[in-house]
Amino acid sequence: MASPNSTFTEMVTTTLRHRKKKLADNVSNHNALYHFLNQKGHVEEISGGRSIVCELDYAENSTYQRYSGYEQLNIQASDVLSAAEYEWKQAAVNVTASGLEIRKNSGKEAMVKLVEARMKNAERTFANNLSSDLYSDGTGSGGKQVGGITSLLSTAGTGTVGGIVSGTYTFWKNQFEDTSTASAANIQGFMNSLWLSCTRGTDQPDIIVSDVNYYKFYWSSLQSNQRFTDDVSAGAGFNSLRYAGKCQVIHDTSDSGITANRMYFLNTDYLKLHVHKDANLEVMDEKVSVNQDAVVIPIIWQGNLTTSNRARQGVLFE
Repeated sequence: MASPNSTFTEMVTTTLRHRKKKLADNVSNHNALYHFLNQKGHVEEISGGRSIVCELDYAENSTYQRYSGYEQLNIQASDVLSAAEYEWKQAAVNVTASGLEIRKNSGKEAMVKLVEARMKNAERTFANNLSSDLYSDGTGSGGKQVGGITSLLSTAGTGTVGGIVSGTYTFWKNQFEDTSTASAANIQGFMNSLWLSCTRGTDQPDIIVSDVNYYKFYWSSLQSNQRFTDDVSAGAGFNSLRYAGKCQVIHDTSDSGITANRMYFLNTDYLKLHVHKDANLEVMDEKVSVNQDAVVIPIIWQGNLTTSNRARQGVLFE
């Protein structure tokens, strides 16, 4: 006869692996930024490496010249490529049960209820915490936290991101706009100014993620012109408005971790959530304590949020 412990473990691991997509979707639908990156295909699994490296095309080729006839051409080598390097960050949540809980729920229906309760708790925990991580400055838990959007974009455009010091390499500064006097009457002026700073030809932000306060200002400024952009965003629970044609403006609540009075202008062509292919909400084998009557089943995640072009990103702030 199988022990209750093995029954619990088998139910949890098989069910969690079966529910992996649902778990990922729950996390995505819990955070506007994650949801949009996921919809755009910018949540990218990679196979490993000492760190996450993003190649940068940071300068123009200096050999471009206008010439006539037999004039000698410039064949000097051009230093146009570099790389930003980001550390791997890890997170885990554990589905646990004591031997007492397992044996008390050894009947089939009772065991199913116990497993279901533990899984729902694990899913909610991951969704809440990873959501906060994606807006973080990466300093939480002694620097172990995922480097979120606040770690990539600063209110002065400065900082060291991906190992590159923007004070030295000015091409690496993000755009910013101080909106200390923001209101529904002037929010569009601030947005227009930042938009132009972030735009270079057709290279422009494709999403604006806002806190509730600035979203209200923008919404009020539109009066009868507001529009939901698409069924995908609205269907996931994120109300979105249009800006500058196709750009979506999506809001997140303070519970998501977004800083109050912030609007992030993001060009997701240069923004990715890199995740290790073997640690993308993966269910690990059970762990049995040597000095406790309990079972632990970890669910692990490993990755980081990265940018390969800070100059095309911007932040409105108070």
